[in-house]
Order: sequence, then structure tokens, then C-alpha cells
Amino acid sequence: QVQLVESGGGLVQAGGSLRLSCAVSGRTFPTYAIGWFRQAPGKEREFVAAITWSGARTNYADSVKGRFTISRDNAKNTVYLQMNSLKPEDTAVYYCAADRLYSGSPRMGALEYDYWGQGTQVIVSS
Repeated sequence: QVQLVESGGGLVQAGGSLRLSCAVSGRTFPTYAIGWFRQAPGKEREFVAAITWSGARTNYADSVKGRFTISRDNAKNTVYLQMNSLKPEDTAVYYCAADRLYSGSPRMGALEYDYWGQGTQVIVSS
């Protein structure tokens, strides 16, 4: 069992930046991939970015590529999502999740992820 706790959400103006953290605890494995997803009211949960725990391979959604950066600090068991040039459409609850069974590059499907945090809310005002 893996536990994930997101933090760092809040209110930010459009064009601003925010850094989210995902603290991972419990039974972890170096083969895990950690992903960020987001869900706005009335919308489906969507993939944002993901990174492998060991090799640091990354994937990004097209909507955030060039604006968001995912990184990890293995020693601190923490994955970060640096969000720059934020837009109102980035407003959502952001979740981190762990995928035990990825192969190669991180996967983008929410159903592929086994463990989920409770989310942290990001609100981007115009």
C-alpha cells in the first residue's frame, strides 16, 4: 500500500506560478511511475504529467507542455509539479497517483494508476 499526499494548491492569478508537491509514503517501489491528474467540476479527470521514479522519464499532456514541469526528489520521496504561465482553464483539483506496472515511459490513463492522493485545489483567476 502506498499513500500519497498532495500539497501546494491555492489561488493564483493568471500568468502566475504554483508548485505542487506529492509526498509518497508506505510501501514504495523504484519501478513506480508517479503521475499528476486534474479534475474540474463537471469534467473528466485528465492526465497532466508523469515521471518514473528511477529513470526520470516524463510525459506531459499537450495542454501543459512547455508550461508545467514534473520532477522528483527520490531522497525526499516527493514529486513536484511546477506550474508556470497558469491559465484559468488550469483550475481544478490536482491529484497525484502511482502506477505500479508502467513499462518504459509513464502512462497517461487514469485507470492505469493504482494509488491516489486526496487532491489539492488550484484556482487560477483571470
